[in-house]
Amino acid sequence: MKGYLITEYIKPSSLKLQDIPEPVAKGPNEVIVEVYAGGLNYYDILQVQGKYQTQPPFPWVPGTEFAGTIAASSPLPKGCPFKTGDRVFGAYQGAYAERTVCDWRFLLKIPDGMSFDEAASLTITWPTSYEALKGRAQLKPGEWVLVHAAAGGVGLMAVQIAKALGGKVIATAGSQDKLDVCKQYGADALINYRSEDWQKQVMQITGGKGVDVVFDPVGLVQKSLKVIAWNGRIAVVGFAAGSIEKIPMNLVLLKNIALVGLFWGAHFTRDPKRVPVVWKELLELYQKGAVKPVLYSRIFPFEALAAGLAAIEDRSSYGKVILRVKEDRKARL
Repeated sequence: MKGYLITEYIKPSSLKLQDIPEPVAKGPNEVIVEVYAGGLNYYDILQVQGKYQTQPPFPWVPGTEFAGTIAASSPLPKGCPFKTGDRVFGAYQGAYAERTVCDWRFLLKIPDGMSFDEAASLTITWPTSYEALKGRAQLKPGEWVLVHAAAGGVGLMAVQIAKALGGKVIATAGSQDKLDVCKQYGADALINYRSEDWQKQVMQITGGKGVDVVFDPVGLVQKSLKVIAWNGRIAVVGFAAGSIEKIPMNLVLLKNIALVGLFWGAHFTRDPKRVPVVWKELLELYQKGAVKPVLYSRIFPFEALAAGLAAIEDRSSYGKVILRVKEDRKARL
C-alpha cells in the first residue's frame, strides 16, 4: 500500500509518498481502517523532525487524525460496535497511509451527511476547543472571550463554541483575509494581532473591563494579562509561537485570575469518563447547526503532504488543512 514512513528524522519538505508495509492488528481491541482523509496538525511538523513531546520508535507512519471506513480485512474484536464498511473518524498514530490500525475505542461514527474530509478535521480541534472553554475556563453566557490565532483549526472552533455557549468573541488573526473568515464564523470583534495597540483595542471593545476568558494556542499569556478582567481565566492549549513563556505571577495574584491548561489527549488515560460526555455535547451542537467543520479552501492530494504542512507552517492556511488519501466515489453518486 501507499503511505509515508519515517525511518529517520527529516524536514517536512522531504516527505515522500512510498510503498510501505500493510498495518497489522495485533492488540485485542485493534481494527484496520481504510483511510479516506487525514487531518494535518502543526505538531506533525515537529514530530517528523524529532522535536515533539511524544516520538514513536522507528519506523513509524506520521499523522494521527483520520476518517475512513472499517476495512474488509479488519478483525472485529469482541465488544466492538462497528462492522465492516462503517464510516468512522478518530485519532491514532499512523494516519497518513491508505490503511491504518487503531484501537476501536478511539473511534466514533461519522455523523450522517458529513464528508470524510470534514470528519478528519474533528478529533483534536473540536474537543480541545470545547473542553478548554467549557470544562476548564467555565465560560458563562454574556462573557467576553479573546481567541488568539482565531483563524486556525482550534481557533475557529473556539470562536464557534464560544458563541454557542453564549459568549461574546474578540478574534485575533494576522491578516484581513483571516479576520474575514473569523467574522464569517461568528466573531463579534476583530483585531489584527500585528497591530502594536491590539491590547488597547481589546480594552476599548470591552468598555475598559477586559476579557473574562482568553483562549491561547500560541503562547500569549503574558501579553494577555494586560487585558484580562478581574476573576478572568486564561486557557492554555498550545505554544505555536515556539517558546515557553515565563509568567509574572504577581499579575495573576493582583487580578485574581486563573491559569488553566488543557491537554485533551491525556483525558483518554486520566479522565476517560469525560471523553464520551464531551463528544455527546459536541455532536449535539453539530446536529443543531451551532458548530460545523471549517476546512481550508485547498484540499491537498495524498502525494502532497509536504505542501499541506508547509501551508500550516507558513501560516497561509486557515481552519483545518486536509490530506485526501482517496476519493469517496459514493459521495459522487
